[in-house]
Amino acid sequence: MKIGVVGCAGRMGKNLAKDILKTKGCEFSGGTEGPKNTALGEDMGLYLGLPECGKVITEDTEGLFISSDVVIDFTLPKLTVNHLKLAQKYNTSLILGTTGHDENELFFIEEVAKNVAIVKAMNFSIGVNALFALTEQLSGLLDNSFDVEIFEMHHKHKVDAPSGTAIALGEAAAKGRSVDLNDVCVRGRDGITGARKQGEIGFTSLRGGEVVGDHSVIFAGESERIELTHKASSRGIFSQGAVFAAQWIKGQTPGLYSMLDVLGFNKDP
Repeated sequence: MKIGVVGCAGRMGKNLAKDILKTKGCEFSGGTEGPKNTALGEDMGLYLGLPECGKVITEDTEGLFISSDVVIDFTLPKLTVNHLKLAQKYNTSLILGTTGHDENELFFIEEVAKNVAIVKAMNFSIGVNALFALTEQLSGLLDNSFDVEIFEMHHKHKVDAPSGTAIALGEAAAKGRSVDLNDVCVRGRDGITGARKQGEIGFTSLRGGEVVGDHSVIFAGESERIELTHKASSRGIFSQGAVFAAQWIKGQTPGLYSMLDVLGFNKDP
């Protein structure tokens, strides 16, 4: 199957392109970048230090959607809207790993998914998706006497906080307790905040160095504490998961899917 990558010269884009080129049964259909990117005109294979692949990095995003069965998007929220329009226009499946969308953008994703197969995930790691499932399960088992706090740390280049994965973990904890995260979340405490309210789900974000991604969910009781932690040491786990999702989506009916669907965690018993 033909898989394209928007933002192919970025951190994730390069990993995605490399994994596509190395994965049996996948064909790298092309990659795009912005108008001022120095990678434009380069052969993608040579740019990655691999053999020449015959696909030059271009600005032609529309052409990429025309020539691809699936396009993988780990770019910016402001670019996603155009990618969704192209996916719908050319019936191209979309793997969406971009985070930080506002309510209008999220609504548009849902609307396009009525006509196009889309996998949207805050995190494409198998381990992190297991963490989502465990967080929801444990949150449902424990009552509100256990305070839930979510900690995340990423590299200094990350522009949004909390991370999309942290928010998804908060949603999993809230789902386990049958509450709406928006009603109980607290972000970035500072100054005289007063005592913690029962039932709150707190978030703490750190940025520094080249940390790929650390996430912990802490259930703090009166005299005991349970911590669920995942630490990523390579971005390869995210790109490999996204390419796996791209292979899975072939033949799927239109709809908005998650990595839990891709990995079979949402199968009916």
